[in-house]
Amino acid sequence: MSDYENYSGKTSEARLRQRSRYTRPRTYISWSWLIVGVALGIVGGVFFAWNVAPVEEFDTVPRQLRMEDRANYVVAVMLDYNITNDLDTALQRLIDLNLPGDDPIQQVAEIACDLVSTGYASSSSGLRAVRVMMSFYQNLERSGCADELLPANSTPLPQVVQITVPTPTLAPPASKTPTPIGPDLPTATASSFQIPTSTNSRQFEYFVQSTFCDVELTALIEVRVFDFDGTPLPGQPIRVRWNSGESLFFTGLKPERGAEYADFQMEQGREYLIEMPGLSDPSPTPLSAEPCNTETGQQALRSYRIVFRPN
Repeated sequence: MSDYENYSGKTSEARLRQRSRYTRPRTYISWSWLIVGVALGIVGGVFFAWNVAPVEEFDTVPRQLRMEDRANYVVAVMLDYNITNDLDTALQRLIDLNLPGDDPIQQVAEIACDLVSTGYASSSSGLRAVRVMMSFYQNLERSGCADELLPANSTPLPQVVQITVPTPTLAPPASKTPTPIGPDLPTATASSFQIPTSTNSRQFEYFVQSTFCDVELTALIEVRVFDFDGTPLPGQPIRVRWNSGESLFFTGLKPERGAEYADFQMEQGREYLIEMPGLSDPSPTPLSAEPCNTETGQQALRSYRIVFRPN
């Protein structure tokens, strides 16, 4: 082959390669930038979901609670049963909670055992809650380790006050023969009897922490119950009363707001008194949902933040 033919062949191949570079189909996707964009989108989505607009739980059924929150729910059910004595409702609530095992009553005994083992009964309110649970399952012929771990004398007993009342010895009735008055006068002998008095059951004090005006949380009473050291107390009864009725609810049933939290929705035009039944005095002044304006000028109804603490 001549040098001319060899040169012409190489030139033709170079032209074909150059032509194919411009005539081959182009792709409009840059895979490297696509991967970078997907990664940035995931990071941004996670940040938005966790910080900007986190998911708020609502209409949560009891069986969806975590195990530690189910224990708080059981405490609330037992305290409600202790007040209402409605066994059917208490059993149905325990069944709806879908506790492990086939015997929800025995599960109450197991939860009481766990609470005592973790020091829950070290406070007066915790001790009272565990005692209520023990009374519930013992009356239904169940038993648990709380029966042995919790001393029988750990519940405060009523104080006994001894009062001495003088009982005079009456003089004999008058006769025709006058009785001379001398040094032997009637003497009084002392007899004693015992009057049991209960200890002061007003264990908690009521505080209005603040009032606020919010369109989304309008006409709401937010209640929080703490122990001496600030420990949240779930399962504590809260009662709201108005002129035509009352409502009883418990802390810890909205665990996403805190184990110490409970709330009540007010109606405009009504006045409410709030208390912990048997554990505190009623609020000294009534609470009412009065109209108010938010910081942005929107109209709403006044809400309250209430705190109960041991006195």
